Amino acid sequence: MSHVVIIGNGISGVTAARWIRKLSDHRITIISSESDHFFSRTALMYIYMGHMRYEDTKPYEDWFWKKNRIDLVKDHVSSIDFDKKQLSCQSGNEMHYDKLILALGSKSNKFGWPGQDLKGVGGLYSLQDLEQMEAYSPNLKRAVIVGGGLIGIEMAEMFHSRHIPVTMLVREASYWNNILPPEESEMISQHIKDNDIDLRLGVNLGEIKDDGNGTAKSVIVKETGEEIECGYVGLTAGVSPNVGWLKETGLDIGRGIKVNVHLETSIKDVYAIGDCAEQSQTQPGRRPVEAIWYTGRMMGETVAYNICGKPVSYDPGLWFNSAKFIDIEYQVYGEVPSKLPDDMKTLFWKHADGDKSIRINYDSNTSVVRGFNLLGIRYRHEVCEKWILDKTPIESVLTNLGMANFDPEFFKEYEQELVNIYNQQENKNIQLKTKRGLSKVLSFFK
Repeated sequence: MSHVVIIGNGISGVTAARWIRKLSDHRITIISSESDHFFSRTALMYIYMGHMRYEDTKPYEDWFWKKNRIDLVKDHVSSIDFDKKQLSCQSGNEMHYDKLILALGSKSNKFGWPGQDLKGVGGLYSLQDLEQMEAYSPNLKRAVIVGGGLIGIEMAEMFHSRHIPVTMLVREASYWNNILPPEESEMISQHIKDNDIDLRLGVNLGEIKDDGNGTAKSVIVKETGEEIECGYVGLTAGVSPNVGWLKETGLDIGRGIKVNVHLETSIKDVYAIGDCAEQSQTQPGRRPVEAIWYTGRMMGETVAYNICGKPVSYDPGLWFNSAKFIDIEYQVYGEVPSKLPDDMKTLFWKHADGDKSIRINYDSNTSVVRGFNLLGIRYRHEVCEKWILDKTPIESVLTNLGMANFDPEFFKEYEQELVNIYNQQENKNIQLKTKRGLSKVLSFFK
């Protein structure tokens, strides 16, 4: 019986522990300095907003771990001796392992800004980040958020929910335009402004000013020199793998810890999963490092099989993601680059109210569908994924587009408007199937 030690109790580490227990009788220890028990990191914002309590974000009851023979240790691993297979912890304790899983997660990016280490400055990744936000929120007159993306908008919504004025400094000319196509990026930019958030585009942080007691009091906008008074500065300019403390070891580290298809590192019996892992071989449409909840869960299950002698290659499948920009839901499936390449055409519709849009990308030569991008409208994951994987022609997709509609009995449908745009663009006469005509096709997905 081997002793499997997992550093990190996020979704990847905990999933690995659960699957190792399902597949074996190995001794399992999870070490984390963040929290006593696993919680849903994506729910941090809802704790702050009062929608949930911390205990509501724990997917498993506290007795679950003992019942499943998974030991939990709250400590900080300060160093690893890979030759001796020995961990040294901040408490002074040492621990031997037979198999080691590094599920170290991410850390908020800092780019050497003066004042970035002052009190009242933090990201939004850990439970400690949330606790710091909470500590500085009473009587807070303004918060400044540096950076955009999904984390930045979450933090803005959190402060906004307590009627705390928010200024966002975003270096891009339009919100998240390195990920979103121009039309969607502009929609989100406008939606943020419509929610009374002071969105400053095309600007950078110059400096965070000290109040004389080691706490942030204001920021300086680099381009204009403007000083913005604030009692909290949120750093949300992305995250990066939490691997800096291991760079002088024998691990092969690039941006993250490099792993093969079995999630093995360059050191025998050492594996890396989740945000800290960098895939040496990437599949089409995937990135070497993906700090996403569902990929962390998939890696956790995959590494468990490999440790338990059942070799499985990591396969994240088709790219997808979902999120929320304040009141606008976001879904993406397949290829939806920010700039349309020459071998791709696009079909785009936007509602007059400015908070709903549908985009379908398809191949310029073969006309097969390659990606879906949705704002304010839900399409069924399994339907969109099957169309892409089956290389379905765009006209077949449009004819059967009602299949993808999510809960059509509760939400208005806009598929016909999209079909009309395609017919105008391509001088065609594609007809959308009626619900009766779709009934037989829908049964295939059930």
